[in-house]
Amino acid sequence: MTTVFDEVARRNHEQVVFAYDEVTGLRAIIAIHDTTLGPALGGCRMWSYTDEAAALRDVLRLSRGMTYKSAAAGLNLGGGKAVIIGDSKTHKNEMLFRAYGRFVQGLGGRYITAEDVGTSVQDMEWVRMESDFVVGISRALGGSGDPSPLTAYGCFEAMKASLKWQTGNESLEGRTVAIQGVGHVGYHLVKLVVQGGGRVVVCDIDHDSLKRVSEEFAGVEVVAPERIYSVPCDVFAPCALGAVINDETIPQLKTNIVCGSANNILADEDKHAKALEVADILYAPDYVVNAGGLINVANELEGYNDERARKQVGGIYDVTTQIFRIAREENTTTHMAANTLAERRIASIRRVKDTFVRQPPRRVMRHVP
Repeated sequence: MTTVFDEVARRNHEQVVFAYDEVTGLRAIIAIHDTTLGPALGGCRMWSYTDEAAALRDVLRLSRGMTYKSAAAGLNLGGGKAVIIGDSKTHKNEMLFRAYGRFVQGLGGRYITAEDVGTSVQDMEWVRMESDFVVGISRALGGSGDPSPLTAYGCFEAMKASLKWQTGNESLEGRTVAIQGVGHVGYHLVKLVVQGGGRVVVCDIDHDSLKRVSEEFAGVEVVAPERIYSVPCDVFAPCALGAVINDETIPQLKTNIVCGSANNILADEDKHAKALEVADILYAPDYVVNAGGLINVANELEGYNDERARKQVGGIYDVTTQIFRIAREENTTTHMAANTLAERRIASIRRVKDTFVRQPPRRVMRHVP
């Protein structure tokens, strides 16, 4: 029988907190994976999990991914994540998120929360009423607002780096990009590709999103969701669901590059990263490609500045190139190269922190009669 501690030990998590509030009905799990580089930052996901075990597995997996994303992006942040068990369409209210905020505050800054699937800027503003450790709030309150434009910009920079590595030319002029999902991030990616002179083919299950893109950008071709994999293109960009690169879809691909903003694009990271390599398809690791949103909200910790955030997101180009170089030099997949880059940075900073530094003595409060 697998216990909670077995699950935690599998990925070397530092701390897992179960938060329950009877009045609001809050049932949440906060997972802190690694704080070597700094406090753990990661979004709060609200989802109707089948059971508590599924919620635990998800938060542990996602928080570990945030450690790697922060490290590869060069941020001084660790990896964390939170999940609230419940239907985001019917169970949301101010009191629920304020209760959640009090649990976040109780961690004293070890975990910094933000929006994620099923949560919004409004929800984070409720959290902010009870906690100092929240980012992803509106511009009106000094935050970064919607991260979608900069997430798309980071994906676009990774796309250019991939084209440069694969063909020697980073230009999108005359290139075809197939974009799967044109919601918040996908919409902005379409805009960037079109502005760069590229041809765009899109799909989405949401008709309103398709209508918006078709009306705003001339020449965008719409195909059925099941046809997007077989579209002849220079870049295939998954920007919606995860696990879309799998045993069934890889043989259909007619592309040279997979580079998209969706999380967990590979159904099986090791197996399908290798399968893409065998098929001579260059894979830009998703947690590097989509780090723009994280970089954007992380800037709130120092006082948000749009120009600084955009410059840092632009660095995804160089990080992507560095990963391709590691993969070539060490004869490994780009997925493993990205992990190597992140792990080496964490290990190097851990060695620095092993150096003894005397801390000031703790003040002891004594009762004076």
